[in-house]
Amino acid sequence: MNAQGAQAGQGEHSGHDAAAAAARAGTRLDPWFTSYADRAHGMRASEVRSLFAVANRPEVVSLAGGMPNIDGLPLDFLAEMTAKLLRERGPRALQYGGGQGEEELREQIVEVMRYDHIHAHPDDVVVTTGSQQALDLVTEIFINPGDVVVAEAPSYVGALGVFRAYQADVVHVPMDDDGLVPAELDRTLTELKRAGRTVKFLYTVPNFHNPAGVTLTLERRPQIVEICRRHHVLILEDNPYGLLGFDADPLPALKSFDADGVVYLGSFSKTFAPGYRVGWALAPHAVREKLVLASESAILSPTMMGQLSIATYLSTYDWYGQVKEYRSMYRERRDAMLGALAEFLPQASWTVPDGGFYTWVTLPAGLDAQAMLPRAVTNLVAYVSGTAFYADGQGRDHVRLSFCYPTPERIREGVRRLATVVHAESELVSMFGTAPHHDRVGDSVEFPSPDQV
Repeated sequence: MNAQGAQAGQGEHSGHDAAAAAARAGTRLDPWFTSYADRAHGMRASEVRSLFAVANRPEVVSLAGGMPNIDGLPLDFLAEMTAKLLRERGPRALQYGGGQGEEELREQIVEVMRYDHIHAHPDDVVVTTGSQQALDLVTEIFINPGDVVVAEAPSYVGALGVFRAYQADVVHVPMDDDGLVPAELDRTLTELKRAGRTVKFLYTVPNFHNPAGVTLTLERRPQIVEICRRHHVLILEDNPYGLLGFDADPLPALKSFDADGVVYLGSFSKTFAPGYRVGWALAPHAVREKLVLASESAILSPTMMGQLSIATYLSTYDWYGQVKEYRSMYRERRDAMLGALAEFLPQASWTVPDGGFYTWVTLPAGLDAQAMLPRAVTNLVAYVSGTAFYADGQGRDHVRLSFCYPTPERIREGVRRLATVVHAESELVSMFGTAPHHDRVGDSVEFPSPDQV
């Protein structure tokens, strides 16, 4: 090598050294960038959570979030109940508890699950910090990087975030108006087995699905259980909305068809109050033991104050009567949503939920829900793009609309504002073949005053 080549080689080597040193040092924005675990680099903000900053502005009608409306709670009763609890059991309520949760609450959870036709023992219940923690714990104890989770298409955004964090591959199975399609599930599991993939569980929300709003029919429930049993695939049944049917009590849970093949998740966030952060998992014995160990490693014990508060509420108040009041309120809001869609957006289509919080709207051809969102926010209405509910980028032609929190009047106004945006986007598509992309939400979005909208 001549001197010039040697000098060039030294320069190249120095460049590699400098790049390696820079990589080891991280970046100017984050000096610890290269120290994170691989799974941390796959984390990204939820599209729902990213909307909170703008959706919570009072002038914006938010049809995005799934916050329950707790205005009807008996706050005077709860205040007196809490004061009495602290006076009589304060040292217990404010202390650490067991990792599995308080037995008196677990006994009452067993009674709550009877409405889902589940006959269980308190020993198989694990109390968690909301059902979201239960999701996390189940995923932690079952998933190795590259394992497959089979989930409905679309699927709950919070679950997809957990699966992504544990580096699972999510494979979607189609739904229709009757819920998860058994034949498609069977076909998907068969193809994955032929491909040598390891499927750890099916994740499903069978009642008043988030985001689709549909309910798995009674006929299909034993079929889904039989298919998973035949393929030796665990079912993770997530049921936060089951008691919130508008016209009937819940259908039998998947857990009621197979006690050993299903882990059932429940929550008090939708039927009581999310601020207590109390949920649970009902699991087969061996799975339960691992869930308790994983929970103790993560949080030591669930909130004692929250557990004893809910246990007291369930034992001293007509909690099911309160649930019936919620059903009536949410039915009225569902009707307001569907009526407004029929009036202002007849060119779209949507699901008709029999309970829960959501309807799933298919936009007119050519529209991109994600690209349209900044224009919607500028027009003081928020929704969640369908892309949030898929692991593979689908969903741009859908939006999830929530009717649980706004009043019927606000729902109607929100849909009217959304229709204005959809009509404008449709005109652009008609003229140019596609609608232009807008800035992302939060990137210098201008808010007009309410009297300009």
